[in-house]
Amino acid sequence: MPWFFWSLCVVAWLGGFFGFTIGWIIVAVWVISGAVTLLSPTEEVIARHVLRLRLPTLIEQQRLGPAWHQVARAAGVNPDRYTIWIQESDDANATPTPGHTIAVTRWALYTVPGQHLEAVLAHELSHHLGGRARLSLLSFWYSIPARVTLIGVRALGRLMRKIPALGCAVIAFLALAYAGILAAVLIFGNGYLWPFLFLTPLIAPPILAWLSRRQVKQADRKAAQLGYGPSLVQVLHGWQMQHQKTLGQLGSRRAEFMSSRPAVVDRIHVLESPQSL
Repeated sequence: MPWFFWSLCVVAWLGGFFGFTIGWIIVAVWVISGAVTLLSPTEEVIARHVLRLRLPTLIEQQRLGPAWHQVARAAGVNPDRYTIWIQESDDANATPTPGHTIAVTRWALYTVPGQHLEAVLAHELSHHLGGRARLSLLSFWYSIPARVTLIGVRALGRLMRKIPALGCAVIAFLALAYAGILAAVLIFGNGYLWPFLFLTPLIAPPILAWLSRRQVKQADRKAAQLGYGPSLVQVLHGWQMQHQKTLGQLGSRRAEFMSSRPAVVDRIHVLESPQSL
């Protein structure tokens, strides 16, 4: 519901540039568009073109197959119900996926041993346990506008760190334009709905980032309850040691606050807590 609400605010905010009537037509079309999740190819389209995943090769399937069937047996689910995809990433875990899509990163597939690969797959499967696949797919579809906005905010943050002068100039321009639009809405608008919608780009990103971090920690707890807690801790320690220099360069309070993934240390604390054992 929070993702849907903030996406609704983003769509209404963009629709407001076209006037009141056209703006609400855009909102209505966006709400109705959720019906596309009832179509069978939707999951594959989202996996390929939104999440940028790919299907594993035959050799990768031979490595994934035994580990995946073992995890599915431990969780009590049908392994054929889900489709395994590969995310070209050096992270320990892939982006949480909707529907019947399970993603594993290239780093996990080619770096960790079999038992640890099971732990990674258990974490990815845990995002799907306890929820309905169709509902999670619909939820992801409605969250896309908010996710795109969050990606844009993070991109501006990276621009400020890499090229401070250009990043500050771009953000100053956007801030002035935004302040002018907000002032016009407050002066000439009726009521408080539109002013609130125009404030959502400032409010939503940290809340949505916190929700994403919470989701990752919940998946860690479920994976630990399946018996993969110690193995997942070892995976996180191995990833942390391999990426220690990068973490030292990019780590900061602001980056952690806006990150969609919790810090590795926080995840390890969650896995080692008595509630996860």
